[in-house]
Amino acid sequence: MALDPQIIEMINVPQSVTAAQAPPSVGRRSWGRVSARVLLDFIGLFAASIVGGLTVAAAVVLLAANAAAEPSTHVTHRVSHDETLMSIARRYGLGFTELRAANPEVDPWLPGEGREVVVPTLHLAPTEERAGIVVNLADQRLYFLGGRDVRARSYPLGIGRAGCETPTGTTHVASKRRDPVWVPPASIRAARPGLPAAIPPGPNNPLGAFALNLGWEGYVIHGTNRPEGIGRRVSHGCLRLYPEDIERLFSLVAVGTKVTIVDQEVKLGWIGEELYLEVHPNQEQADQIEVGGAFRPEPLPGLREAILAYAQGRHLRIDWDRVQRIAEERNGLAERISR
Repeated sequence: MALDPQIIEMINVPQSVTAAQAPPSVGRRSWGRVSARVLLDFIGLFAASIVGGLTVAAAVVLLAANAAAEPSTHVTHRVSHDETLMSIARRYGLGFTELRAANPEVDPWLPGEGREVVVPTLHLAPTEERAGIVVNLADQRLYFLGGRDVRARSYPLGIGRAGCETPTGTTHVASKRRDPVWVPPASIRAARPGLPAAIPPGPNNPLGAFALNLGWEGYVIHGTNRPEGIGRRVSHGCLRLYPEDIERLFSLVAVGTKVTIVDQEVKLGWIGEELYLEVHPNQEQADQIEVGGAFRPEPLPGLREAILAYAQGRHLRIDWDRVQRIAEERNGLAERISR
């Protein structure tokens, strides 16, 4: 089933930018006093299949309305002397692990002045639903699909760490809280007995300035007073956003909005008549990237069958060498695999 076209808003970043030229990381991401924006068509198919034990979702593609046949999947950023991958990630609306996976050879804390860093700019979104919030734990991103009258958006996330994994499944936004009070749950108080019974709004509040309580008790989509945790597995199961992102999402989301959380390492999507593949590290590999920048390779059984099933009915030649490389690298960059 094809998705009705919608218009969404994203930043139009040049193919090669310096730190001084790149959009700032906060507020409305205006470029100086002039916003640099491009209108995009929101195109895609909604379907999911399990092939050989591998779950693959048809993808919503964020594609420029006037894009060429093979749109750019990334831009490059030239590092200034005081930047880290973490600061670059926030500047471009990315998470730390996402940016590091795309740049495995770059020192995250001392990337090197003048070095060019690959910045992903195209995402294939998991599409379990036509509207609402869809979270994909594998790429550590939240997709607000919005519906017919709301522009779709995507934001990086901090998700549950090992032993406190964010659950998958379907729930909803149960309530919205501005300037929330944080009441530490018993599990956190047991580990940190010195915590007060409640933390009021303010700079020390881990929930930040906005919170969306989910229908699952104890799980919240919220801001943070520690933005360095975005794009990492660091929470007790809740979903954290950059302060500027949760503020915008909070204004868009209504109580009752459906929330679907999935964990899809592999995403496929059509851009025009071409098939694209995007593969992310699994959660264990994301932890390995966090520690050492590399991960232990793991096979993706059923990937070939999933691609053939997805492309069924279309006369395509698949570049299987490229598929193998993408599956091995798991760098999160969407790449064309048809030829």
